Amino acid sequence: MSSCSRVALVTGANKGIGFAIARELCRQFSGDVVLTARDEARGRAAVQQLQAEGLSPRFHQLDIDDLQSIRALRDFLRREYGELNVLVNNAGIAFKRADPTPFHIQAEVTLKTNFFGTRDVCTALLPLIKPQGRVVNVSSMVSLGALRSCSPELQQKFRSETITEEELVALMNKFVEDTKNGVHQKEGWPNTAYGVSKIGVTVLSRIYARNLSAQRGGDKILLNACCPGWVRTDMAGPRATKKPRRRSGDPRVLGPFALRC
Repeated sequence: MSSCSRVALVTGANKGIGFAIARELCRQFSGDVVLTARDEARGRAAVQQLQAEGLSPRFHQLDIDDLQSIRALRDFLRREYGELNVLVNNAGIAFKRADPTPFHIQAEVTLKTNFFGTRDVCTALLPLIKPQGRVVNVSSMVSLGALRSCSPELQQKFRSETITEEELVALMNKFVEDTKNGVHQKEGWPNTAYGVSKIGVTVLSRIYARNLSAQRGGDKILLNACCPGWVRTDMAGPRATKKPRRRSGDPRVLGPFALRC
């Protein structure tokens, strides 16, 4: 077991927002920081880049689409630390606007990673979160517009204070099925797979936060979803108005992401 008992973990951290979060955690968090990436070579390259800056992250491979990969990470954390202090679920994908992939395939692939993959990571790792721990699920401002574009009936379901995880999963599956049948807009869905996937992430976060409060009220585990905004990354493109790396005096960077616990 590691001599350091405190650990923070960031998924999808080899570039973009995830990399920026891992960097800031290395600077501010009192404990080990585990940088994860689906591609091992890219993940280790990111670790080397941070090491060149005088920081000391650890690396572990993680593909959130792969249950075996998730379980291997869980077992590593149990073996090395026993528990987990900070979890940032950042890993996600988005198709470019001009991508010719049929929409129903975009929907299935996007929700598999962004919603169902994030859910699988939470299922495996939330039981490891230590009392006073912190969990952040990275959602998107796109989800707000997507929600407003849903039918009133769907909006009511997503905004419900009593929606269950099972009901949310059924809605996410229905969106994918409706896209396959070519009826998603008729059924009240917006024409954005990424936006719907991030609605799912935000609502899932609300459900988990509610459950944590009810089941482990004394532990005071804080779980939130965050919407960083339009950040200049490979996913968002070079025209984005925010930079992922903080620079003193620059207001156009990714907002404060100091996870103190």
